[in-house]
Amino acid sequence: MRHDEYVQHDALGLAALVAAGEVKPAELVEAAIARLDEVNPRLNAVVHRMDDTARALALDPDTLPEGPFRGVPFLVKDMDGHLADEPCTYASRSLVAWVPDHDTELFARYRRTGVIFLGKTNCPEFGIYGVTEPELHGPSRNPWNTDHTPGGSSGGSGAAVAAGIVPVAHAGDGGGSIRIPASANGLFGLMPSRGRTPMGPDEGEGWHGLVRRHVVSRTVRDSAAFLDATQGADTGSPYAAPPDGAFLAAVGRDPGRLRIGYSTASVLGRAMDPECVAAVEETAGLLEGLGHELVEVELPIDREEVARAYITIVAAAIGEMVEATAAKTGRKPKSSDFEAATWFLRQASDVLSARDLEHAREVVAATTRRVGVLFADGLDVHLTATLPYPPMRVGENAPAQADLIAMRALRTLPVNLSPAIRMALGQLAGPRLEKAANTQVWNMTGQPAMSVPLHWTASGLPVGVQLAAAFAQEELLFALAAQLEEAAPWLPRLLEGPCTADPIR
Repeated sequence: MRHDEYVQHDALGLAALVAAGEVKPAELVEAAIARLDEVNPRLNAVVHRMDDTARALALDPDTLPEGPFRGVPFLVKDMDGHLADEPCTYASRSLVAWVPDHDTELFARYRRTGVIFLGKTNCPEFGIYGVTEPELHGPSRNPWNTDHTPGGSSGGSGAAVAAGIVPVAHAGDGGGSIRIPASANGLFGLMPSRGRTPMGPDEGEGWHGLVRRHVVSRTVRDSAAFLDATQGADTGSPYAAPPDGAFLAAVGRDPGRLRIGYSTASVLGRAMDPECVAAVEETAGLLEGLGHELVEVELPIDREEVARAYITIVAAAIGEMVEATAAKTGRKPKSSDFEAATWFLRQASDVLSARDLEHAREVVAATTRRVGVLFADGLDVHLTATLPYPPMRVGENAPAQADLIAMRALRTLPVNLSPAIRMALGQLAGPRLEKAANTQVWNMTGQPAMSVPLHWTASGLPVGVQLAAAFAQEELLFALAAQLEEAAPWLPRLLEGPCTADPIR
C-alpha cells in the first residue's frame, strides 16, 4: 500500500478495509514502517521499534482479536502504561534496562481492539514537561516545522500521527499532555473524565488524580471509538466515571444549542500570544454561526494558589516515581541517573510536608467546586486556547543554564538543611507553567477537555482551541467536536502538509 493511499484513511477506515478484505494487515504494517523509516530520522518521534513483532503478527492475522481496529498499526507512549516484554524507560536513564512482565490494563484493552503495536514514542523524563526533549533520547520535533517542538509530554505520539506514521496513538495527560501535543501538531485530542479509562494494575490514580490516558488522532471519530473500546474502571480502581458513554454514537449527533463561555486570558499565566487570542475569537465566531450562545467567562480561580498546588502535587508524585525505580531495577536511585529537574523535584518531595500536600489537595477540591458552579449554573462548555503560545522552538523551554547549575548544586545539600529547595519550588510554579498554562485546571477538576485544531499561525504552525465540559460529559464534547470538524475541517490541511510532506521540513 502506497503512503498516499494509507494516509487517506483514519484508523476506523483502515480497519474497514481489512474487514472487507481489500487490504491485509501486513500491507498496513509495511506502509507504516516505510513512513517511519522515511520521517523518524528527522522527527525522533519513535524511540523503540517493534518491526519484527508487528510483521510477525500481521502475517498471522488469525491471531488478531476481532476488535474495531483489527490490523491497524498503533504506537504507544514510553510511559503512561507498559507492554509485557518490551522495554519501558519513562525517558529516564534509571530505567533503560527495565522490561515489564505484564501489560497494564489500558494496553491490554488496546490489544483487544486488534491494533498492531508498532513501537513506543518519545516523552520527557517522567512526563514532567510540556515539551519532549529528554536527555536519554534527545528531542522530538514538530512535523509542521522541525525547528519547533511537538509539545509534550506525549510529543512523540503527536508528531507520529501528524506525520502520517499511524492514524492514532496513545497519550497520557497529567497537566495537558494529550491536549498540548494535539494543539502543537494540528490534531484532535480529548482528555477523558477522571476515572473514565483504567490506571491499573500498577497505579491507583496517578499524580493524585491528575492523570488521564487516551489517544491523539487525526479524526474525532477515531478518538470516540477508542474511548468506547477502552473505557471503564479496572478492578480495584479508587473511582469510576459514571455512566459509561456511547461515544462513537455521539459523533454526528446534534449537540443542540449550547451556552459556551470563552476567555482570551491565560488561565494560570500572565499573557496570551495574539495568535492564540485570534484562535479563540475565530472559534467563538464559528460557534455563534453554528447557533450556540457565546458569553465571556473567566474561570473563578486563584491563579497563583492553583499553580502552587499543582507543582506541589507534581513534586510529591515525581518524588515517589523516582523512589519507585528501585523496585523495578533493584538499585537505589542516585542523582546521576536522572535529569537535574527530575532530581530537584524528588528533593522537593522530601522537603514538602504531609500538610503541604493536604493543602494542595484542598486547593484542588475548592477549585473543583468553584468551577463546578459555573456548569451547574447553566454553562455547557468553556472555551480558551489550548496553549497560550504557539509551539515553541526546540530548546526554548529548557531550564536556563543558571537554573541547571543551581539544581545541580542543590543535589549535594542535605535535604533537611535546604530551605532553598522550598523557595525554588515556589519560584518554579509560575515561570515553568507560563508557556503551557491553560490545561492544568481541568486535570485538577476531573472534567473532560479537548483540543480541536482550528487555527494556524501566519508561519503555518497549528494552534488548538480547548473546550471543556462538565464531569462525564464526553458525549457532548464529541458531538460538538464533530460539528466543528464538519464546519471547519482540518484533515485536508494535515493531508496537504506533514502527512504527505517529503521530506518533513
